[in-house]
Amino acid sequence: MALSAAEREAVCALWRKMGDNVGIYTTEALERTFLAFPSTKTYFPHLDLSPGSAQVKAHGRKVADALTHAVGHLDDLPGALSELSNLHARKLRVDPVNFQLLCHCLLVTLARHYPGDFSPAMQASLDKFLHHVTSALVSQYR
Repeated sequence: MALSAAEREAVCALWRKMGDNVGIYTTEALERTFLAFPSTKTYFPHLDLSPGSAQVKAHGRKVADALTHAVGHLDDLPGALSELSNLHARKLRVDPVNFQLLCHCLLVTLARHYPGDFSPAMQASLDKFLHHVTSALVSQYR
């Protein structure tokens, strides 16, 4: 179920369009995740999780950097995300369902900010991309 050439281009085009705003959108998606799915907060007892906090923004930037790295390595997501997978699986022990919840909130966030670009084909492309990212992140849970 690899990304087709059209799906790759759709994801890359949206990423280029977002430019330096990727961190803003991933931060918003994190805030949505924490509000909509409060159980996700359990992994961050040491952070101020209030909307707009510097710590949420910093973590949003980390998520943005990881996703941007993934967009640049669509041919080898498991390899590109192996260190991150290892960190989340072995050290942080994050329940893999949390990746899916965050991806859902990211789709909602991007649809909100890019309504003209968010066609059904774009949604399907992003959803497939995020599924592949999630699969790569949980690869070391096995």
